[in-house]
Amino acid sequence: MNYKQFKSGTDIRGIAAEGVENEHINLTDDVIKTMANGFLVWFTEKYNKKANEITVSVGHDSRISADRIKNDVIEVFVSKGVKVLDCSLSSTPSMFMTTVVKGCDAAVQITASHHPFNRNGLKFFTREGGVSGDDISAILENAQQNKQVENACGSAEKIDFMSEYSKILRDKIIEETGEQKPLEGLKIIVDAGNGAGGFYAYDVLKPLGADISGSQFLEPDGMFPNHIPNPENKVAMKAISDATVKNHADLGVIFDTDVDRASCVSSDGKEINRNRIVALAAAIALENNAGGTVVTDSVTSSGLKEFIENDLGGKHLRFKRGYKNVIDEAVRLENEGISAPLAIETSGHAAFKENYFLDDGAYLITKIIIKASKLRKKGKSIDDLIANLKEPKDLVELRFKINEEDFKAYGQKVIDDLFAFGKKNNMNIAPDNHEGIRISINDGWFLLRLSVHDPIMPLNIESDEQNGCKTIAKVVYEFLKNYDKLDLSAIENYLN
Repeated sequence: MNYKQFKSGTDIRGIAAEGVENEHINLTDDVIKTMANGFLVWFTEKYNKKANEITVSVGHDSRISADRIKNDVIEVFVSKGVKVLDCSLSSTPSMFMTTVVKGCDAAVQITASHHPFNRNGLKFFTREGGVSGDDISAILENAQQNKQVENACGSAEKIDFMSEYSKILRDKIIEETGEQKPLEGLKIIVDAGNGAGGFYAYDVLKPLGADISGSQFLEPDGMFPNHIPNPENKVAMKAISDATVKNHADLGVIFDTDVDRASCVSSDGKEINRNRIVALAAAIALENNAGGTVVTDSVTSSGLKEFIENDLGGKHLRFKRGYKNVIDEAVRLENEGISAPLAIETSGHAAFKENYFLDDGAYLITKIIIKASKLRKKGKSIDDLIANLKEPKDLVELRFKINEEDFKAYGQKVIDDLFAFGKKNNMNIAPDNHEGIRISINDGWFLLRLSVHDPIMPLNIESDEQNGCKTIAKVVYEFLKNYDKLDLSAIENYLN
């Protein structure tokens, strides 16, 4: 067994259930148990603690393989002396919060985010936050070597932490609005995509007076029968947009499977995601942090940068893709004395400094709802906060597979060659590239980069001209067609 195959950035992921043709379970019970041991070895060595001195919470989203994997993890932990808090169905952010509220030394969430029903994985937290990619590599190396800590007698206790976590969010809304029932008169519908996010409607919004009728797919179902729980998915966003309009709601909310990402739609069904959700979160984060830096991923629009810097008076740092990259950069800035109140990806990962830099979809929506409640009293809505955001008239993302074993080196050569080509031809190369290369051209821009994990080169294009992306794509294609290890079928189909 090659345990390196399970590394996915700062997570562990694999195939945990049958049901997809030509895909077979590799997250077997033995593999999960070996990984659980690998984590304990890593933790005890890093923090100089014995396993029988620590408390670890374990939770999971709604996936069909969740109970099996949870039982494997708990079995190993208890056999090594760990005190385990079994949180059962939980959001990923709530699991980190067990280290804050319950004093847990670490937390394990069983999830594969928005990936298909047959996938699953492990996500680890310490009191310092989510573990890094290097930490995951070390954990998997321990598993590869079948390292274990000595046996001892531990214990497992079932707890209902989601109720405590929901109360934290309710109290936040009450505190910032100054009212016990601040959501009376507001109709807010939630689409949980049959993931773990249904609690937000029942246990956060409804007790505060919100009308949640029309909410959909709140019941956990690990087969995800209605749509993929993913705020970036067009089908999912259409579902919440249609439901918001149909039910005459003031706001529609959508979560991914494990609730670390979220987006929303306004009363007219207009999507507030990607650049719009970044702009809205930035407007809220910068209210009491004048001049602060908002750290985003690399694919944000030029209009967003103008909005953050010109309309909000903040600073915009366009960094790398990968929510942990964005969060770590904001933390780095803070450690250097530079205010960075928000780290956010266009995917819906949003981490506020005031909330431990935890990417928490429910917290993001809570902040938005607090603002919506205050604006309502002034006869305004959250749409007014981002009214000045300039949005592109055309945008597209194309992805090219790299058919080369050393795909990172090949992809980097393409990027380096493009940089040299752009410089030679006096192209407007962005001065703040932190990954790939971004060039402004023909009333728009393109960004070519390497995928964080896969042998893929994504190409993002935006234009201020209707159908302007094709004009830009033709320029990029003329350059890329010289690289025979790139599968350019996506751009060829787009241009044809």
